[in-house]
Amino acid sequence: MIEFIQAAEAAATTATAVTEEVTRMGLWELFLKGGWLMWLLLVLGGVAVFIFVERWMMIRKAANLDMHFMNRIRDYISDGKIRAAVDLCRKTNTPIARMIEKGIGRIGRPMSDIQSAIENVANLEVSKLEDGLPILATISGGAPMIGFLGTVIGMVQTFMDMSAAGGTIDLSLLAGGMYVAMVTTVGGLIVGIPAYFGYNYLVARVEKLVFQMEANSIAFMDILNQPVK
Repeated sequence: MIEFIQAAEAAATTATAVTEEVTRMGLWELFLKGGWLMWLLLVLGGVAVFIFVERWMMIRKAANLDMHFMNRIRDYISDGKIRAAVDLCRKTNTPIARMIEKGIGRIGRPMSDIQSAIENVANLEVSKLEDGLPILATISGGAPMIGFLGTVIGMVQTFMDMSAAGGTIDLSLLAGGMYVAMVTTVGGLIVGIPAYFGYNYLVARVEKLVFQMEANSIAFMDILNQPVK
């Protein structure tokens, strides 16, 4: 029992010493102390940043729609200028414009067919917008788990070093395992937390765009249901 207490006190002393040394080290030295798991976290962090920036730019571009777009579509259809309406949709080149273009191409068919065609295009566009988001969500949940794995590996290494040292415990001998345990946990959180917030931000942007797509779809169907003058 006394030996166990002494070992616990030695481990606590080691953790304190490692913490004090961590505060004096640079980021690169800390990164290297974390072992091979830190390289995996670095790759995941790079992937998360790439996905977030690429998706943000695409969603931002998709949501950039002229406020007078539907008014111009209404005027063209009312005047019978179907070709001009199609050209406007192709020139605008946004998910909403592609939906309306598909609906214009179905003019003359039953309203249910037009609605189905628009919904099919909308589903495809939303799928394109959400491309990569599951990977970002996986990184947000997986990175902290990898950090926790590093913690477990580091603690196992620490206790193995303690066992191999016998009755004499050298703090410098135990430092390696403690580094892995502490640094990988921090690295996992550094990658996982921004990825989590980034994922939820992009999901909210996509949901807002979906609402806009639904509103414009309804507006287009109202245009087609207007009585002929």
